[in-house]
Amino acid sequence: MIETRLLRQFIAVAEELHFHRAAERLNMAQPPLSQAIRKLEKALGVRLFERSNRNVALTPAGASFLDTARDTLLQLEDGAERARRVAAGIAGRLAVTFIDTAHFDLMPRVVRAFRQQFSNVELLLREATTAKQVEAIRTGVADVGFMRWPGIVVPDLAFARVAREAVIVALPEDHPLAKGTRVALADLALDDFVATPRAEGPGLHDQLIGLCRSAGFSPRIVQEARQMQTVVGLVAGGLGVALVPASLARGQRNGVAFRPIAVDAPQEIAVLDLVIGWDASKRSPVRDSFLDAARQVAVRDTL
Repeated sequence: MIETRLLRQFIAVAEELHFHRAAERLNMAQPPLSQAIRKLEKALGVRLFERSNRNVALTPAGASFLDTARDTLLQLEDGAERARRVAAGIAGRLAVTFIDTAHFDLMPRVVRAFRQQFSNVELLLREATTAKQVEAIRTGVADVGFMRWPGIVVPDLAFARVAREAVIVALPEDHPLAKGTRVALADLALDDFVATPRAEGPGLHDQLIGLCRSAGFSPRIVQEARQMQTVVGLVAGGLGVALVPASLARGQRNGVAFRPIAVDAPQEIAVLDLVIGWDASKRSPVRDSFLDAARQVAVRDTL
């Protein structure tokens, strides 16, 4: 292996074509410099310089190796600078997962705010259910994720709330209750329900079931879908009603009526939290910069 010190010494001699001037430039004595060049030539198995009492000249092999030496040092310097930027959290790659409803509002603003400050960080964005996000973060496939409260204990994973939204009901547009401005949850006791599978997000599933039970009934779930957008599509197809985040009402969907719910329950159970999750046992300056951006956007939303 050739030391970078030898490359720098070779470049100095090649540019000066004079051992004494090159030694002065390197702040070293001439004899050690001559020895270093002979060491480099031995390692390469070629003569790099033609030497005489009056002149020093590059051999064809030396001229070719000069380009290689310069390129090598430049790549090393670039690599070192990238490493410093990654260590400082201003460069690198970040894998971000998100549930389907997170892309409506908060997540795009977090991504925009982060990229304005850290344009050199490559973001890899992938939609996934809460359960799959937890597994991806736990195994290191993802760095951070926007999800609902998982509803399970996961060692080393940390979560912070970044947004809240009300629970509303999605009804087929021809449903009798779609004519009103607000739906009493108890009036849905005899309806069929569409919901997400508990395995894909126990926290969300249990919260919505608990909301129905607070209204005096257990929902009859006849169809399940992993994504909330698909749940709404099934409602539009007349398969049932569904409790969904209020952000879904922002999109236009033919065949569906979104209505606020009236329920005699603690306020906490009638709102859904969007949280950001990460593995607190792993150090990542880039990830921490992203978390800071998420917190800043969340704080602005509460002002």
